[in-house]
Amino acid sequence: MEAFGFLVVPPVFKTGEVEHLGLAGSIPVRLRETRRHVTQVDPRRLIPRTDQLLALPAVQEARTRLSEHVVRAVVRDIQDRARRGELTPEKVQDALAASLAQRAATTLRPVFNATGVVVHTNLGRAPLGVGAVDALISASGYVDVELDLATGTRSKRGVAACEALLDACPAAEDALVVNNGAAALVLATTALAAGAEVVVSRGELIEIGAGFRLPDLIASTGARLREVGTTNRTHLKDYADAIGPQTGCVLKVHQSNFRVEGFTKAVALQDLRELTATNSVPLVADLGSGLLKPDPLLPAEPDAATALSEGADVVTASGDKLLGGPQAGIVLGRADVVARMARHPLARAVRADKLTLAALEATVRAGASPVTEALHADPERLRARAERLAAAVGASVVAHDGRVGGGGAPGVPLSGWAIRLPESAAEPLREGDPAVLPRVHDGACLLDLRCIPESDDDRLLAAVRDALGRLGDAP
Repeated sequence: MEAFGFLVVPPVFKTGEVEHLGLAGSIPVRLRETRRHVTQVDPRRLIPRTDQLLALPAVQEARTRLSEHVVRAVVRDIQDRARRGELTPEKVQDALAASLAQRAATTLRPVFNATGVVVHTNLGRAPLGVGAVDALISASGYVDVELDLATGTRSKRGVAACEALLDACPAAEDALVVNNGAAALVLATTALAAGAEVVVSRGELIEIGAGFRLPDLIASTGARLREVGTTNRTHLKDYADAIGPQTGCVLKVHQSNFRVEGFTKAVALQDLRELTATNSVPLVADLGSGLLKPDPLLPAEPDAATALSEGADVVTASGDKLLGGPQAGIVLGRADVVARMARHPLARAVRADKLTLAALEATVRAGASPVTEALHADPERLRARAERLAAAVGASVVAHDGRVGGGGAPGVPLSGWAIRLPESAAEPLREGDPAVLPRVHDGACLLDLRCIPESDDDRLLAAVRDALGRLGDAP
């Protein structure tokens, strides 16, 4: 192109663009066309944003039972799964809704106890009865736990639960409820013997579980242990020689989780009572398991009514063992001794909360519980149930003795029956929904129905079928 006698040559620019020349009148014009590169969209850009996910109805519903940080953590987890390619972007919302629906306010899982052990410590000991569960719900809001509604003034804590205990155990003059059995014993020795001596037989210095030992508990109260007798034999004279001005109390401990047989000797409460009364020393009996009255099924298991009638000034026990209630420490006995314990500053540190008091009162008022029902289950009925479930899955039924558990009645068999499955079925049963805890013994997986309500038999059958199905699909 020529303009005014000059050759006009378009300049060259290294811009990655294509240049075209055109004319607008007499003015040279360069038209530029940008090259467009077509690229694939990163699928991670399609993952829904956090604000979009938080606005979903399923997320809004979850916020009524889960905290904001828990909800956001679930959202981030689902988004991270999508970023790793485990979920496609269009499935994120459904996965989030499903995850939140499965997320409970507690990580504790209900378990079918098929071990035959009634008071199973690893499963929370005593399952509560219907009345106790209803009482827990009623007490979950504001309640008159320390209020006299008639006068509008403050009242004594736990009055109703203590009244229920006194009605069930008339031999006691007063009652006190604390947060567990060990706390009841520690409070007794602290209030009665801090800075003084606790006289106890060497054969009763037991370990109560999880590494906690009676001597250590008592030493922590500031009391000094005065051990008498030997491991297998203790005589009344041993106690008499030890009691003196420095004695705070005499302690009698039930050997709840073991038995000593053979050349043995122990001093009964009746014999100790005369000795302690003469010396004006309180006699404390730690029963452990929590029976309020005798049970013919467990003749060797001590109970509060008998211990008090035989001379104990105060008894301590657990509420979540043979009594079948919530975790609690129960104190029953002479009014003046119980009052000394209630006035001690430590009583405030170990007091029971409103939920414990409500569930304990309901358990005592009911007079029966899932624990008592399991202990006294009819062996023939257990056999019929086991045979029906076994026939449905092609298994066999074998004789099986259950146990009391929780340190109660060691060595006492509870005659019953169990469904025998392959030992390899134990793991899928434990990991199923619902979870089932069997007993693995002698190369087999045993399901004892003693502690499973008959109304749950169909759910148990479904869980067994699912576990065996997964077992069959395994390589």
